[in-house]
Order: sequence, then C-alpha cells, then structure tokens
Amino acid sequence: MNESNIKPNGLALLPILVFLVLFLGTGIILKDFYTMPAVVGFLIALIVAFMQTRGKSFNEKFSIVARGVGDENIITMCLIFLAAGAFSGSVSAAGGVDSTVNLGLSLLPPSIAVIGLFVIGCFISISMGTSVGTITALVPIAVGISEKTGFAMAICVGAVVSGAMFGDNLSMISDTTIAAVRTQGCEMKDKFKRNFLIVLPAAIVTIVVLFFLTRGSKFKMEDDLDYNILQVIPYLLVLITAIIGVNVFIVLISGTVLSVIVGIATGAMAPSAVFTSIGTGVTNMYDITVISILVASISALVKQNGGFAFILEKIHNHVHTYKGAEFGVAALISLVDAATANNTVAIVIAGPIAKEISEDYDIEPSRSASLLDMFASVFQGIIPYGAQLLTAAALSGLTPFAIIPYLFYPYLMAVCGIVSILLPQKKRSK
Repeated sequence: MNESNIKPNGLALLPILVFLVLFLGTGIILKDFYTMPAVVGFLIALIVAFMQTRGKSFNEKFSIVARGVGDENIITMCLIFLAAGAFSGSVSAAGGVDSTVNLGLSLLPPSIAVIGLFVIGCFISISMGTSVGTITALVPIAVGISEKTGFAMAICVGAVVSGAMFGDNLSMISDTTIAAVRTQGCEMKDKFKRNFLIVLPAAIVTIVVLFFLTRGSKFKMEDDLDYNILQVIPYLLVLITAIIGVNVFIVLISGTVLSVIVGIATGAMAPSAVFTSIGTGVTNMYDITVISILVASISALVKQNGGFAFILEKIHNHVHTYKGAEFGVAALISLVDAATANNTVAIVIAGPIAKEISEDYDIEPSRSASLLDMFASVFQGIIPYGAQLLTAAALSGLTPFAIIPYLFYPYLMAVCGIVSILLPQKKRSK
C-alpha cells in the first residue's frame, strides 16, 4: 500500500498502549519498574500488532515486518550497538574505566570537591557512553565526600547524576546518541556539534550554582588513586576521531583494537581474555539490539495500519509552524521517555515519527536528533523510577525524591533546549 493512501487510525496505536499499560502497570503494582523486562512487553505488543493487522495473510504481515526491520538505519543502528559493546567490554577489561575515574579524581582540587564530581562525571560519561556506569563508579565516592565535607549527600549525588546525564546525551558511544543519529539520518559529528553548543551553557551554569552552594569546602582523597594514562588513551581516541568525523565503525573497531593492545601491554588483560571481554561487551548490548528489532517490527505494522498517520494528523492540526514542530518533537520524546523509563527505547519508538515531522517542516536531521536525545536525557535524568536515580539511591541510601531537587543540569538542559527552539534555526535545504 502506498503511504499516501494510508488512512489515519487511532486504534492502530493499541500495541504501543498495550506495552505502556503492561510496563507501567507492573511497575506501579509491584513498585518496581524493572520487574517487567521491556523485551517481554514489546513481544506481547508485537503479537497484538499482528492480530490487529486485518486483510493481510500471515506471510504478508511478515513481509511488512521484514521491510521495517530491514531498513538501512535499523540494521546500521543494531550493528553500531554491537560494535559499541565490543569497545566497552574491551576497554573495561583493559582497566580503562578505573584509570579514567582515578585520573579525574587525582586532578580534583579539594576546594571544589562537589564541582569536581560534576566535571569528572561529565568526562567519564562522555568517555564511557553510559550514565548508569558513571553513577555506579562515582556515587560511592560522592558519599565519602559528603561525609568528610559536611555537605548534604543529596547535593553530592545530584552532582554525579547531573554529570552522568551530560555524557549520556553527548557521548559518541552512547546508545541514545546512536539511536538518535540513525533514526534521523544524520552524521554523529553534526549532531554532537549542534547539541554541544546548546547544552554547554547548562553545564557552565550548573558549575556556578554548585560553586555558590559548596564554596569553602575542604576534602582530601585518602584512597589509592593509581592510574595508567595509557589505559585512558582508547577513550580519547574514540572521542577525538568521532568528533573529527571518522566513520563510526572505524572509530569503534580502532578503539577496540587499541584497548586490547593497551590491556595486554599493561598487564591488565591476559591474552586469553581478549575474546571473552569483547564477547561480554557485545552480550551486554543484546537487549537494546533485540528491542530495536522488535520496535521496528511493531512500528512497521502500526504505520501500515495508520497509527503514525493518526499522530501526524493530530500534530498537523495543532502545529502550523517550524517552531511548533520542534516543540512537538520535544513533547513527543519527553512523554515517551516518561512512559518507558528508558531513553534509548524512547528514541527508537519516537524516532520514526520525529523523522516524518522533521521532513514535513524542513527541520535539519542533526537538529531533530539533538532534540530527541536532549529531551529524552532530561526526563531520564529526573524520573524517580528510571535506572539512573534508582541506582544512585541504592548506592547512597537516599530516596530518588531526595536527589531530584539537586539535579541542576537536567533542569538547565531543558531550559536551554526550550530557548534553542525559541531562537531562529536553520531549515533543511531543499
């Protein structure tokens, strides 16, 4: 069926609604939003989508799904996820994580301990590409700084979570960045440059706010902070080459090879553990890869049945300007992230719709990718049932609600994002 002949149909969105009801309902009832694995929820939603697609044989439905999954952006995104996992596994086994954390802490001036937590969090998260990994590494240190300086633990932990969300939004190997870039069809370096200019003021203001809240603090790090600068180099290689514009596969494969060389040279990685470490990293990306395939399958059927046409019709009825379309993309991804509590999944779901909105209103692909990643990270960083705050709370003994008032960077990132929409933007060249 030609896309122009697809009639808007709100009922076609039922599979997405089923997933949200299952995911949120299970979380609310059991008070644990990770009891229902997202992959199970999406499998059930896919079954609903198959049942809802009328007038097609089973083989024809599979053909629709196959075309959706076989889209160049979906396949490329899944392969990048796996390549990013290989790099993450190898660099971790090579001692890169510990050395990066200790290097940052060894450079931390005692008089700005809490600001240092934020800045180091930014550096580690943009290097590692994971907000939860950054939080896991730094929150125990934040607890110690709180105890020794007398500052509220919530402020110290909030600084770590804020720094973690900085890199989650910008890192070249973050799954959110990969998903945003691939669903919108732009270059990673273009998205990074556009996104970085928007959020830089938020990071600077966060530092200023933390300075006035914690000025005069004194803290001495007594733990062993051994690091090897060679083990940090793979992160720097990936960051620099990605910004320059080197193909992402070349970037990640080069980073993986260098990590293995450094790991063996420094004695951190045994030659026999090379393939195991790479395999572990790839395995850790299986969930998001399978989810991406399932979401692409569901999206293909929902689109075929008129679900996307229904959403676009409603948006067109209420949005008539370029800025209105940008606000529409920001609102769409914010709502989906709040519902799924996973910014990567939210981007994979909302990406195709955002792509169509962007094309209708001549929004540059790098701009729509920035909006998706930025506002998904805003909400992922502040929802009390997200992995980020739940992890921070578990490691610090606080409740997520105690940390929320001190998440200055996500709030300021939202402000900067809104201001960037209000300012004039370059439209897509026709």
